[in-house]
Amino acid sequence: MEALIDRFLRYVAIDTQSDETSETTPSTRKQLGLLGLLRDELQAMGIAATMDERGYVMARIPSNCPERNIPAIGFIAHADTSPDASGKEVKPQIIERYDGGDIALKGVPGLFLKTEEFPELRQYVGQTLITTDGSTLLGADDKAGVAEIMYAAQYIVTHPEFKHGDICIGFTPDEEIGRGADYFEVEKFGAKYAYTIDGGEIGELEFENFNAAAATIRIQGRNVHPGYAKGKMKNAIRILEEFDALLPASEKPENTEGYEGFFHIVAFEGSVEEARAQYIIRDHSLEKFEQKKALIVSCAESINARYGDGTARVELRHQYYNMRSEVEPHYFIIEKAIQAMEMEGIRPKIQPIRGGTDGARLSFMGLPCPNLFAGGHNFHGRMDFVPLESMHKAARVILNLVRLYAE
Repeated sequence: MEALIDRFLRYVAIDTQSDETSETTPSTRKQLGLLGLLRDELQAMGIAATMDERGYVMARIPSNCPERNIPAIGFIAHADTSPDASGKEVKPQIIERYDGGDIALKGVPGLFLKTEEFPELRQYVGQTLITTDGSTLLGADDKAGVAEIMYAAQYIVTHPEFKHGDICIGFTPDEEIGRGADYFEVEKFGAKYAYTIDGGEIGELEFENFNAAAATIRIQGRNVHPGYAKGKMKNAIRILEEFDALLPASEKPENTEGYEGFFHIVAFEGSVEEARAQYIIRDHSLEKFEQKKALIVSCAESINARYGDGTARVELRHQYYNMRSEVEPHYFIIEKAIQAMEMEGIRPKIQPIRGGTDGARLSFMGLPCPNLFAGGHNFHGRMDFVPLESMHKAARVILNLVRLYAE
């Protein structure tokens, strides 16, 4: 597993944080550092690989069973990390033979990964854990998936006796801001079926996800000297607080689970004169998703009825739909994933994604693409960690899938 951890540590050292306010692709130039490295490493293995001007890396390992009609399968991961926490100068901590206790994140005095708060830690006693030092995220989402695909690719090209059909490899920018599939060329990629390696803990297998939209709320206030403000001032900050209070508290992320959707405020800035907030809207049910979007609009209308037309403005942007309708007609690709996990002694955990992946949009672009575990926990923040053994199992599942399609 030394080669796997070396890859992962090399990749997390490169800052690839994406930026949802950017209008370019990739949204940050720094993502090209890792994406270009991946292209070069694939080429160094002898694998034909390209990177286009937007950072999309595509590669293909040709079949070594050309006489057989084996469908081309793909494996995809994203190179960017979340805007929610810094990915600059990541300092990983490696805990060998984890003893089951709290883990000090030594970059921030007094900060711990506590088993009381994260009881899933206890299932990894005796394993090697990779955590942050508390000053940044780790980037296991999705550099664990990237490392696992690269590790599997290296194995395949150095073991010519390993029988396989065409294997397609893709690395994308900007998945974390919902734009990872914007310029993904499915026909160029060449796979008939694919898997994103972008899930969480070991065993996760997902083929349904949230329907997703983003909303920007803009409040126009009126600033008047506070000593003379009675009946005149309209404080945009307070009005935005009032808008947020109109959304049901039971439908916020901290109060939801399973198939329950939510409204999530992810950014806020403002002054008395004007304020702006960004929300993401999520639901597995398309009907409830549309109801949530309509509620956002009606809340703005309520604000305008109270404070005057033009006080609140809403911009809604669609992001992706639930992939279930596109994957279920090809359910055998789920059955192969189950079998590939069971071959490694893993109990599959089939569940809905409380989020999204590139595969959600790719499935609607003609490439059925469920999501497999990459092994990490607590993505997008300083509590991000991944067990090395889970990463190794994920790489083995990739190889098992290749075997199964070649049978």
